Amino acid sequence: MDSKRVLSSTLISVTAITALGTPALAETEARPPIQVRTWLTPAVPQTPSRLPVKTRTWTTSAQPKLASISPANRNKKIALGHVVRRSWNYREFRCLDNLWTRESGWNHRAHNRSSGAYGIPQALPAGKMSVSGRDWRSNPETQIRWGLAYIKGRYGRPCGAWGHFRSHNWY
Repeated sequence: MDSKRVLSSTLISVTAITALGTPALAETEARPPIQVRTWLTPAVPQTPSRLPVKTRTWTTSAQPKLASISPANRNKKIALGHVVRRSWNYREFRCLDNLWTRESGWNHRAHNRSSGAYGIPQALPAGKMSVSGRDWRSNPETQIRWGLAYIKGRYGRPCGAWGHFRSHNWY
C-alpha cells in the first residue's frame, strides 16, 4: 500500500484537554475538573465544499439606522416615493436623479424646442404621457409615473437607463 492510501484511510484521534479556571499550581486539592474532548479527524483535510455548513436564523424588532433621505426638490421627493413603492433601492434613485437632472433638471415644464421632448422624463413625442393621466402637461407626478414605467419597460431599472444614457447620450 502506498503512503497516500494509508494516510487517507487512517483516522487520527485527537484529544484535547482543557482546564476550566486558572488554579495555582501549588494547590493540588483545589484544582478544577478537567474536561476531555475527543474528535476523530481524517488524515487528509477535507475540501471546503465537503465541510458541513451550519446556518442559524434569528429575528429582531430593531430597525436599521438609515440616514434620512429627503431630496430638496419637490419633484425629486415625488420620484423617491415612487422608487420606494417599486422596491428599488436608493442606488436606483441616484441613477434616476442623474438621468433626469441631465434631461430636464427635474423641471416638469421643460421643453426641448429642437426635438419636441417634454417634461421631467423628456418624453418624445410628449403626448405619450397622456396614458398616465390627462394632466401630463402640468402634473409632475403623472410625468414621473409615466417615466418610471417607460424605464422599467425598456431598461428594467433606472441604473440601466442611466448606463444607456452615458454611452449613447439619450435613453
